[in-house]
Amino acid sequence: MFKGFQLEMIELSEATLRVRYGGSGPPVLLLHGHPRTHATWDRVASRLAPWYTVVCPDLRGFGQSS
Repeated sequence: MFKGFQLEMIELSEATLRVRYGGSGPPVLLLHGHPRTHATWDRVASRLAPWYTVVCPDLRGFGQSS
């Protein structure tokens, strides 16, 4: 799942977000819907990664984001 992608916890002033990112090129932000997590984008992110830097966060209150 998300082969070649990095996983980080990003500390913000009011929340901590779990973010997975990878690839190279112009950035593309993939946002999941309710009640999903960033894992929704595994197949899509892997296909976009050769041409784009793909960023997939868990939105606030979902997955491991606070």
